[in-house]
Amino acid sequence: MIKLSVVIITFNEEKNIDKCLLSVKDIADEIIVLDSFSTDKTEEICKSHNVKFFQHKFDGHIQQKNRVVTYAKNEFVLSLDADELLSDKLKKSISEIKETLKFDAYYFNRLNFYCGKEIRHSAWYPDKKIRLWNKNKAKWGGVNPHDTVILQEGAKMQYLKGDLLHYSFTSIEQHINQINKFSSIKAEAAFASGKKTNFLKIIFKPSIKFFIQYFIKLGFLDGFYGLVICKNSAHAEFLKQVKLYRLQKNAK
Repeated sequence: MIKLSVVIITFNEEKNIDKCLLSVKDIADEIIVLDSFSTDKTEEICKSHNVKFFQHKFDGHIQQKNRVVTYAKNEFVLSLDADELLSDKLKKSISEIKETLKFDAYYFNRLNFYCGKEIRHSAWYPDKKIRLWNKNKAKWGGVNPHDTVILQEGAKMQYLKGDLLHYSFTSIEQHINQINKFSSIKAEAAFASGKKTNFLKIIFKPSIKFFIQYFIKLGFLDGFYGLVICKNSAHAEFLKQVKLYRLQKNAK
Protein backbone atom coordinates (compact mmCIF):
# COMPACT_ATOMS: atom_id res chain seq x y z
CA MET A 1 0.00 0.00 0.00
CA ILE A 2 1.27 3.47 -0.95
CA LYS A 3 1.57 5.95 1.93
CA LEU A 4 -0.21 9.31 1.85
CA SER A 5 0.67 12.67 3.40
CA VAL A 6 -2.20 15.03 4.20
CA VAL A 7 -1.12 18.68 4.10
CA ILE A 8 -3.11 21.62 5.47
CA ILE A 9 -2.44 25.34 5.90
CA THR A 10 -4.08 27.25 8.75
CA PHE A 11 -4.60 30.63 10.34
CA ASN A 12 -7.00 30.98 13.29
CA GLU A 13 -8.98 27.87 12.37
CA GLU A 14 -10.02 26.67 15.82
CA LYS A 15 -13.65 26.38 14.67
CA ASN A 16 -12.79 24.07 11.75
CA ILE A 17 -9.51 22.24 12.17
CA ASP A 18 -10.66 19.54 14.60
CA LYS A 19 -13.34 18.22 12.20
CA CYS A 20 -10.93 18.43 9.28
CA LEU A 21 -8.29 16.36 11.06
CA LEU A 22 -10.81 13.78 12.25
CA SER A 23 -12.07 13.29 8.68
CA VAL A 24 -8.62 12.29 7.37
CA LYS A 25 -7.13 10.34 10.26
CA ASP A 26 -8.17 6.95 8.83
CA ILE A 27 -6.56 7.46 5.41
CA ALA A 28 -3.51 9.58 6.34
CA ASP A 29 -0.09 8.08 7.03
CA GLU A 30 1.05 11.49 8.23
CA ILE A 31 -0.70 14.84 8.69
CA ILE A 32 1.25 18.07 8.29
CA VAL A 33 -0.11 21.48 9.27
CA LEU A 34 1.63 24.70 8.27
CA ASP A 35 0.27 27.54 10.36
CA SER A 36 0.63 31.31 9.86
CA PHE A 37 1.10 32.08 13.58
CA SER A 38 -2.49 31.69 14.69
CA THR A 39 -3.57 33.60 17.80
CA ASP A 40 -6.41 31.23 18.73
CA LYS A 41 -6.35 27.55 19.76
CA THR A 42 -5.40 26.18 16.33
CA GLU A 43 -1.93 25.03 17.45
CA GLU A 44 -3.27 23.41 20.61
CA ILE A 45 -5.95 21.48 18.70
CA CYS A 46 -3.49 20.32 16.02
CA LYS A 47 -0.98 19.06 18.54
CA SER A 48 -3.73 17.14 20.36
CA HIS A 49 -4.05 15.11 17.13
CA ASN A 50 -0.27 14.46 17.01
CA VAL A 51 0.17 16.13 13.64
CA LYS A 52 3.47 17.51 12.40
CA PHE A 53 3.02 21.20 13.13
CA PHE A 54 5.08 23.98 11.52
CA GLN A 55 4.76 27.74 11.34
CA HIS A 56 5.74 30.26 8.66
CA LYS A 57 4.71 33.84 7.99
CA PHE A 58 1.92 33.96 5.40
CA ASP A 59 3.21 35.22 2.05
CA GLY A 60 0.38 34.11 -0.25
CA HIS A 61 -1.97 31.14 -0.62
CA ILE A 62 0.05 29.60 -3.45
CA GLN A 63 3.38 30.08 -1.70
CA GLN A 64 2.12 28.64 1.57
CA LYS A 65 0.45 25.62 -0.05
CA ASN A 66 3.57 24.77 -2.03
CA ARG A 67 5.68 25.20 1.10
CA VAL A 68 3.69 22.72 3.19
CA VAL A 69 4.10 20.08 0.48
CA THR A 70 7.88 20.27 0.92
CA TYR A 71 7.47 18.97 4.49
CA ALA A 72 5.76 15.78 3.28
CA LYS A 73 7.92 12.65 3.44
CA ASN A 74 5.62 10.63 1.18
CA GLU A 75 5.41 10.88 -2.60
CA PHE A 76 1.64 11.36 -2.72
CA VAL A 77 -0.06 14.27 -0.95
CA LEU A 78 -3.68 15.15 -0.22
CA SER A 79 -4.06 18.91 0.17
CA LEU A 80 -6.99 20.30 2.16
CA ASP A 81 -8.11 23.62 3.57
CA ALA A 82 -9.00 23.68 7.25
CA ASP A 83 -12.70 24.19 6.49
CA GLU A 84 -12.88 21.09 4.27
CA LEU A 85 -13.86 17.51 5.19
CA LEU A 86 -13.88 14.23 3.30
CA SER A 87 -17.30 12.68 2.72
CA ASP A 88 -17.57 8.98 3.58
CA LYS A 89 -17.76 8.08 -0.12
CA LEU A 90 -14.65 10.12 -0.95
CA LYS A 91 -12.80 8.61 2.02
CA LYS A 92 -13.65 5.14 0.71
CA SER A 93 -12.48 6.06 -2.81
CA ILE A 94 -9.13 7.27 -1.48
CA SER A 95 -8.69 4.18 0.68
CA GLU A 96 -9.27 1.96 -2.35
CA ILE A 97 -6.79 3.73 -4.64
CA LYS A 98 -4.07 3.71 -1.97
CA GLU A 99 -3.61 0.06 -2.91
CA THR A 100 -2.36 1.06 -6.37
CA LEU A 101 -2.28 4.82 -7.12
CA LYS A 102 -1.80 4.23 -10.85
CA PHE A 103 -2.31 7.88 -11.83
CA ASP A 104 -0.25 11.01 -11.16
CA ALA A 105 -3.19 13.04 -9.84
CA TYR A 106 -6.80 12.60 -8.75
CA TYR A 107 -9.69 15.04 -8.78
CA PHE A 108 -13.16 15.03 -7.26
CA ASN A 109 -16.19 17.26 -6.73
CA ARG A 110 -16.32 19.84 -3.95
CA LEU A 111 -19.71 20.46 -2.35
CA ASN A 112 -19.87 23.92 -0.81
CA PHE A 113 -22.02 24.84 2.19
CA TYR A 114 -23.25 28.41 2.69
CA CYS A 115 -24.75 29.34 6.07
CA GLY A 116 -25.26 25.61 6.60
CA LYS A 117 -27.06 24.97 3.29
CA GLU A 118 -25.75 22.80 0.44
CA ILE A 119 -25.18 24.83 -2.72
CA ARG A 120 -25.56 22.65 -5.82
CA HIS A 121 -25.83 25.23 -8.61
CA SER A 122 -24.43 28.56 -9.93
CA ALA A 123 -20.63 28.23 -10.19
CA TRP A 124 -20.39 26.38 -6.87
CA TYR A 125 -21.02 22.76 -7.89
CA PRO A 126 -19.60 20.38 -8.95
CA ASP A 127 -16.55 22.65 -8.42
CA LYS A 128 -14.05 19.95 -9.48
CA LYS A 129 -10.73 20.09 -7.64
CA ILE A 130 -7.38 18.32 -8.00
CA ARG A 131 -6.34 17.67 -4.41
CA LEU A 132 -4.44 14.38 -4.46
CA TRP A 133 -1.27 14.07 -6.52
CA ASN A 134 2.29 12.90 -6.85
CA LYS A 135 4.27 15.83 -5.46
CA ASN A 136 6.91 15.33 -8.16
CA LYS A 137 4.34 15.71 -10.95
CA ALA A 138 2.40 18.85 -9.93
CA LYS A 139 2.44 22.00 -7.84
CA TRP A 140 0.18 24.88 -6.85
CA GLY A 141 -0.10 27.76 -9.31
CA GLY A 142 -2.64 30.30 -10.53
CA VAL A 143 -3.19 33.82 -9.22
CA ASN A 144 -3.67 34.63 -5.53
CA PRO A 145 -6.05 34.22 -3.81
CA HIS A 146 -7.45 31.60 -6.23
CA ASP A 147 -4.88 28.84 -6.46
CA THR A 148 -5.04 25.77 -8.67
CA VAL A 149 -2.94 22.62 -9.06
CA ILE A 150 -0.81 22.67 -12.21
CA LEU A 151 0.18 19.27 -13.60
CA GLN A 152 3.39 18.59 -15.48
CA GLU A 153 3.03 17.86 -19.16
CA GLY A 154 2.11 14.23 -19.71
CA ALA A 155 0.82 13.66 -16.16
CA LYS A 156 -2.23 11.38 -16.02
CA MET A 157 -5.30 12.17 -13.94
CA GLN A 158 -8.34 10.20 -12.73
CA TYR A 159 -11.71 11.16 -11.21
CA LEU A 160 -12.69 9.87 -7.77
CA LYS A 161 -16.25 9.35 -6.53
CA GLY A 162 -17.38 11.28 -3.46
CA ASP A 163 -17.53 14.91 -2.42
CA LEU A 164 -15.07 17.14 -0.64
CA LEU A 165 -17.29 19.00 1.84
CA HIS A 166 -16.42 22.69 2.06
CA TYR A 167 -17.96 24.71 4.90
CA SER A 168 -17.14 28.04 3.33
CA PHE A 169 -19.19 30.73 5.08
CA THR A 170 -21.25 30.61 8.26
CA SER A 171 -22.75 34.08 7.72
CA ILE A 172 -23.42 36.56 4.92
CA GLU A 173 -21.26 39.09 6.76
CA GLN A 174 -18.30 36.71 6.64
CA HIS A 175 -18.77 36.34 2.88
CA ILE A 176 -18.91 40.12 2.38
CA ASN A 177 -15.75 40.64 4.43
CA GLN A 178 -13.89 38.07 2.34
CA ILE A 179 -15.15 39.64 -0.89
CA ASN A 180 -13.70 42.98 0.16
CA LYS A 181 -10.35 41.39 1.06
CA PHE A 182 -10.09 39.11 -1.98
CA SER A 183 -11.20 41.78 -4.46
CA SER A 184 -8.22 43.88 -3.38
CA ILE A 185 -5.84 40.93 -3.86
CA LYS A 186 -7.35 40.18 -7.28
CA ALA A 187 -7.14 43.82 -8.39
CA GLU A 188 -3.50 44.07 -7.33
CA ALA A 189 -2.66 40.81 -9.11
CA ALA A 190 -4.44 41.97 -12.27
CA PHE A 191 -2.63 45.31 -12.17
CA ALA A 192 0.74 43.61 -11.66
CA SER A 193 0.10 41.44 -14.74
CA GLY A 194 -0.74 44.48 -16.89
CA LYS A 195 -4.50 44.00 -17.14
CA LYS A 196 -6.68 47.07 -17.72
CA THR A 197 -10.26 48.03 -16.99
CA ASN A 198 -12.61 50.87 -17.98
CA PHE A 199 -16.10 52.23 -17.31
CA LEU A 200 -17.76 49.72 -19.64
CA LYS A 201 -16.19 46.77 -17.83
CA ILE A 202 -17.12 48.27 -14.46
CA ILE A 203 -20.75 48.61 -15.59
CA PHE A 204 -21.31 45.41 -17.54
CA LYS A 205 -19.00 42.67 -16.15
CA PRO A 206 -20.82 42.39 -12.78
CA SER A 207 -24.22 42.16 -14.53
CA ILE A 208 -22.96 39.50 -16.94
CA LYS A 209 -21.53 37.49 -14.06
CA PHE A 210 -24.85 37.59 -12.19
CA PHE A 211 -26.82 36.56 -15.30
CA ILE A 212 -24.55 33.58 -15.99
CA GLN A 213 -24.48 32.28 -12.43
CA TYR A 214 -28.14 32.91 -11.54
CA PHE A 215 -29.84 31.97 -14.79
CA ILE A 216 -27.47 29.95 -17.01
CA LYS A 217 -25.92 27.97 -14.15
CA LEU A 218 -29.26 27.72 -12.31
CA GLY A 219 -28.31 29.58 -9.15
CA PHE A 220 -32.00 30.36 -8.61
CA LEU A 221 -32.58 26.68 -7.76
CA ASP A 222 -30.66 27.22 -4.51
CA GLY A 223 -33.36 29.58 -3.27
CA PHE A 224 -32.60 32.57 -1.06
CA TYR A 225 -28.92 31.75 -0.57
CA GLY A 226 -28.53 31.11 -4.29
CA LEU A 227 -29.64 34.69 -4.89
CA VAL A 228 -27.32 36.01 -2.18
CA ILE A 229 -24.33 34.13 -3.60
CA CYS A 230 -24.92 35.29 -7.17
CA LYS A 231 -25.46 38.92 -6.14
CA ASN A 232 -22.34 38.81 -3.97
CA SER A 233 -20.34 37.31 -6.84
CA ALA A 234 -21.46 40.18 -9.07
CA HIS A 235 -20.50 42.67 -6.36
CA ALA A 236 -17.09 41.02 -6.02
CA GLU A 237 -16.54 41.54 -9.74
CA PHE A 238 -17.63 45.18 -9.39
CA LEU A 239 -15.18 45.78 -6.52
CA LYS A 240 -12.32 44.13 -8.40
CA GLN A 241 -12.91 46.35 -11.47
CA VAL A 242 -13.26 49.53 -9.37
CA LYS A 243 -10.12 48.82 -7.38
CA LEU A 244 -8.19 48.00 -10.55
CA TYR A 245 -9.38 51.27 -12.07
CA ARG A 246 -8.13 53.20 -9.05
CA LEU A 247 -4.73 51.49 -9.27
CA GLN A 248 -4.53 52.51 -12.92
CA LYS A 249 -5.40 56.11 -12.12
CA ASN A 250 -2.94 56.32 -9.22
CA ALA A 251 -0.17 54.90 -11.39
CA LYS A 252 -0.59 57.83 -13.76
